[in-house]
Amino acid sequence: MNHPLTSGSRRSMKISVSGTYSSGKTSTVMALSHYTGMPRTLARTIREILPETLPGVRLADVQPAQFLQLTLRRHTGRAVHEALLGDNFISDGSSLQEWLYGVGRTIHGMNPNATAENEGGRAAETTEEMAFFSAVVDQYGQAFKHHVKNTFDAYVHLRHELPIDVDGHRPMNNAFRATIDTMLLATLDELDIPYHVVSGTMEKRLETIAGIFDLKPVMSTAEAIELGRRDYARQDFRMETERVPAGA
Repeated sequence: MNHPLTSGSRRSMKISVSGTYSSGKTSTVMALSHYTGMPRTLARTIREILPETLPGVRLADVQPAQFLQLTLRRHTGRAVHEALLGDNFISDGSSLQEWLYGVGRTIHGMNPNATAENEGGRAAETTEEMAFFSAVVDQYGQAFKHHVKNTFDAYVHLRHELPIDVDGHRPMNNAFRATIDTMLLATLDELDIPYHVVSGTMEKRLETIAGIFDLKPVMSTAEAIELGRRDYARQDFRMETERVPAGA
């Protein structure tokens, strides 16, 4: 269900921009921050956390217990940066994302790449280890949903209109991607968090989102998109196994 959000005088808001792999979350958040003047959260990504947590291990090879640690670290980083920004910011996703990436692995396997050709992209069997992993992920979900419900005022959900970016890091399993997308929107309905599904070009996304929340632009869309492009290009896209752990 898409809940309307009453617009009016500009006020502080905590907005999450959500979407699955390759939906353009990060680039949209970067450009939107410039376009509206709202700060954005800067919590580290799994790609950044993984090398210092599990040196030399690829995301595709992470085991259930290890994935739980990565999930906890990612959530903690998010919560800290959200608190630092107070009552006015745009977030690249939320902790629902970390929980659902775990749920997705209980359905499609720890390495969704390996099950992409299966019927429905699903894992062939459930082991005792994966059953326990599923139970823990469910408990994480209870905590993360409570956190998100008490943190965010609204969500913008981006349709996955583009093919998955083949970067060697993202799971190449469209069924996995669809599972995350469907469950995320169902969870927002469950939590009664207002959300708006947005699509189109970057220019259209920026104008639509600003209009939804009555956010006054502080520059042109072209300027914001260019600044966002520069921010995006400054990211470190090396594979996790190519990185030197922090402090090493």
